[in-house]
This record gives sequence, structure tokens and C-alpha cells, in this order.
Amino acid sequence: MKVLHISTSDLDGGAARAAYRLHKGLLKIGVESQMLVRAKLSHDRTVIAHKPLMAQVASKVDGLPLRHYPKRDRSLFSVQWFPDTIVSKVKQINPDIIHLHWTHNGFLQIESLAKFQKPLVWTLHDMWAFTGGCHYTQECDRYTTGCGTCPQINSEKPKDLSSKVWQRKLKSWRELNIMLVTPSQWMAKCVSRSPLFEHCQVKVIPNGLDTTIYKPIDKLIARQIFNLPPHKKLVLFGAGSTSSDPRKGFQFLIEALQQLDLERWRDELGLVIFGESQSTALPVEFETHYVGRLNDDVSLATAYAAADVFVAPSMQDNLPNTVLESLACGTPCVAFEIGGMPDMISSRHNGYLAEPFNVRDLAVGMEWILEDLERYCSLSKNARESVISRFSELYQAKKLLSIYENHMN
Repeated sequence: MKVLHISTSDLDGGAARAAYRLHKGLLKIGVESQMLVRAKLSHDRTVIAHKPLMAQVASKVDGLPLRHYPKRDRSLFSVQWFPDTIVSKVKQINPDIIHLHWTHNGFLQIESLAKFQKPLVWTLHDMWAFTGGCHYTQECDRYTTGCGTCPQINSEKPKDLSSKVWQRKLKSWRELNIMLVTPSQWMAKCVSRSPLFEHCQVKVIPNGLDTTIYKPIDKLIARQIFNLPPHKKLVLFGAGSTSSDPRKGFQFLIEALQQLDLERWRDELGLVIFGESQSTALPVEFETHYVGRLNDDVSLATAYAAADVFVAPSMQDNLPNTVLESLACGTPCVAFEIGGMPDMISSRHNGYLAEPFNVRDLAVGMEWILEDLERYCSLSKNARESVISRFSELYQAKKLLSIYENHMN
């Protein structure tokens, strides 16, 4: 069986990394797998870079229709209107089955899916597939009725850009031979409400992880590598940017840290941030360390192992890699009980699930994990075991292989 994964990149971003990990897992179990990407960052020969001149133009012009909505918020919104050359490239490769992943920034036109004429599997790394262009709805449910009057582009018109994008999907995808895969139970529930995929089968298969790379290592050694204080309790946060994506909830973490008892924690606690360099001083009393953007798995695993707790205070999220990576390294996680977080975090077993957007409860969760050493050792052990048992890359690959075989019959 020849499988082709289509993704905007192989390593740039969480969805790309998840796709690449699946691709590598399939290779390990003997499946003939390849990736087709625009932005190739690995040196992997099984990843094909497809970057013709048209693709470079598409990444720059896909957002042009948004200029008609100058008051829109800055959340990612993908129109996918510019013609691509992917269909002809796929015909040259001639796979038996096509697995779609995150294909935005003008990489894959909406109308191209129906032109592949191959069985399709699509992993929904976010909500874009069933919305009028947004990647996370921010609790808006207009996607269930065709979008329009879109709050993210600040439109008051029923027939706005979001409605037009939604209608293009409806027109182009109604005859698709497609199987949908969602990494989380939450995403499966969301897509079940979409008229675009009401006749499609949906399977929940979580992302996988190489647990031989993401594993516990000695905390003192990990901290020496990043020049972190050896004996403090370290709270870790990581995202592409702490400031540009409010959905990741960094503001909640700051508020939760402000809720902690300073007399108890000021000299004992430290904050570590990966994903960006220091920009402005943070309004917290705790020593803060920036370790920058970590682009390789070994560096990321070392950062997780150096920390005592990882906090993921997202407002909406599917099945973020960061939580899986942290748990695999034996570092318990604190998050709000939203999205796919309950799929990974069992509260008071391998981490703590706080009441959504209750910063006091978020602070309670951090304290609960950090204040008792015997409890912490148990949480750390459970964190590692929870990933090995349910989120290994080979487990995911075998599940997907079964999906491919059933979908082709």
C-alpha cells in the first residue's frame, strides 16, 4: 500500500509535526509512506518538497479577500481560493490512498480535493475543515448552519466571506470518498454537528509520539543544559508566541501565578518559557527564564524533563502535542478542562484539570502538583505510563493502517 500525506510542512508547527510522526510510524511498520509538503525542513528523502512558483505566490495572496474586513481580529482565517498544482503532482506519485493534514497558507485549494480521484483520509488537526475559514471557532456555532455574520472577521452580513467559503466546501465536497480522523473526542463531537460531513464516517485516533525520544531524564542534567536553577520548582509554558495567540491562554497563566502565596513560593518557584525570546517584563514576582524556540525533539524533550510541571491554559485546543510530550517526559500537566485535554490528562492522576478559565483553580492545580514530593513522584510515573499505553507512534500507525485498509475496500 502506497500512502501519501499532504501537509503544508513536515516540521513547522504542531500539526506538521504530528503528521510527520505518523509518517515515520508507518514507515516503521513497513508501510510505503511519503509526504508532500511546501515547506520541507527535514532532510528526510521520503518527504517531497513541492514548491513551484505558483505555490510561493499562493502563500502571499490567499489572504487578500480578508482586506475587505479591516476590523477583523487577527486569528488565523484561511480562504484557500488560489489555484494550486498539487493535483498533477499527486498523479505523478500515484498513491493508493491520500492522507490530508494541515494544508493552509494557500497550499491546497478547496476545490482540489474532488480532483484527486483517490480514497481520502483527513486528520482534522483543527476546526477549519468544517468552518467558513476560521481554525478555531471561539465557541461560535455558526458552522452548523452555514456560517455568515462571522464574528472573527467582524461581519454583520449573512452572505459574507465565511458563508462563501462554507458554500464552496459544500459544493466541492459533497461526493468525496473520505474518512475523517480526529485526534480528540471533542473534535469528533464538533464535526458531528457539521452539515458538510453529515454522511462521513469519523474515527478518533490520537496523535502518536516516539517515547524513546520523549522520556524522563535527570532533572539536574536537563537544567544544566539550559542554565536553569537546579533546585527551584519550575513551571513550564510553551507556544509559538505567548502574546500573538490569545487562544493558548498565556494570560491565564500569568493571572494564576499572581494568585499564588508569594511568601511561600517567591523564592522557591521559577517560570520557564519556550517558543519565543524575552520581549517585555512580565507582571509576576517569580524569576523567569526564556529558552527560545526549540526546533528539534531532543531539545524539546530536555526542556520538559527540566520542568516540574507544564501548564497548558488554552481556551480551545484539539490534542496539543505539548501536553503529550510533557507527559511522556514524566512531567505532570495542568490545563483547563476543555477540548481534548481530558483525553490526555486524568485529573489528580497524571496532572490536574482546572475549571475552565478559573485562574484560581489553575493556581490550585499547580500548587497541588508541586507541594508534596511523594505525590509528585506518583504523578510523574503515571504521566509517563499514560503516554506509553495510549499515545505511542506505533499504536497510532497500526490504527491508521487499519483505517486505510478498510477505506480502500
